[in-house]
Amino acid sequence: MDIKELGEFGLISRLTKDIKPQHSSTLKGIGDDAAVLDFGQEQTLVTTDILLEGVHFNLEYVPLKHLGYKAAVVNFSDIYAMNGRPTQIVVALGISKRFTVEQMEELFSGIRLACEVYGVDLVGGDTTASYTGLTISITCLGVAKKEDIVYRNGAKVNDLICCTGNLGAAYLGLQLLERERLVAEVSPEEAQKAFEGKEYLLERQLKPEARKDVIEALRKAGIKPTSMMDISDGLSSELLHICKESKVGCCVYSGKIPVDYEAVAMAEELNFDIVTCALNGGEDYELLFTIDQKDYEKIIPVEDVNIIGYIQKPELGSVLMGRNGEEIALKAQGFDAFPEGK
Repeated sequence: MDIKELGEFGLISRLTKDIKPQHSSTLKGIGDDAAVLDFGQEQTLVTTDILLEGVHFNLEYVPLKHLGYKAAVVNFSDIYAMNGRPTQIVVALGISKRFTVEQMEELFSGIRLACEVYGVDLVGGDTTASYTGLTISITCLGVAKKEDIVYRNGAKVNDLICCTGNLGAAYLGLQLLERERLVAEVSPEEAQKAFEGKEYLLERQLKPEARKDVIEALRKAGIKPTSMMDISDGLSSELLHICKESKVGCCVYSGKIPVDYEAVAMAEELNFDIVTCALNGGEDYELLFTIDQKDYEKIIPVEDVNIIGYIQKPELGSVLMGRNGEEIALKAQGFDAFPEGK
């Protein structure tokens, strides 16, 4: 069906006709000029992300349902990185005329699945025509008690640096997809075979998950990080953000940075350095945080958390300690939203 047959409000109605709020704080959701939310004594957290076709995703190999899921989850991740809980989102779409109603339903099915998995309400948004492909902009609201919120600027000298999960797999999944996109132009069968045994890398790129589980585990363990970010632009970039905001330096051990065996194998296949991929790849959406040394015994039992270094005095700089004891200055080499010449 052509979208113009339904029109803007018809499309919105079709995509959202049976959405029911899950939170008592959602007083009014979709269907008016604005959503109405009541957070009582809790603090409100707000974040937004925009995804542009040709910049952030390529629909030659990104399924629309996966794209919708990812677009929502990356926003949830920002709220968890503040030690909060995502509660509502609004979704704005710029849609070119090449898309059909059914394709937009597929995109929205991914957004709605993410909302169901993470317990978030979809409460509104906007749609408009686009001359440049598909644009997705999602704003996420969340809540947290004032005393629970964690900022980037709280890291202290001698704090331990921790990260969740493993790093670099999403970047290597992207490299695999880009490589096989070119192969598929000549031989689609060969491209499909190249994905066998690399499902984890593809999932990390196409369907990332926010670390709600770790936030809940830290709370249960009685640990409040002193600073925290999610890893969207690469470990090195995020570490330097924390150091800059906290006015400290850091030391990270290359041998302590967690990587998955599939990522290691893919890096070798592409002749990439796995540590470089882990430091600069981005889109892992793991959590990077610091904790007071007194919480060392508490953090050890928390699953899927790795201690990778420590915070040091600012005059000592921000460095990566190599396997042979060599110190390398950390540089922000992750995703650049405004590369030179763009």
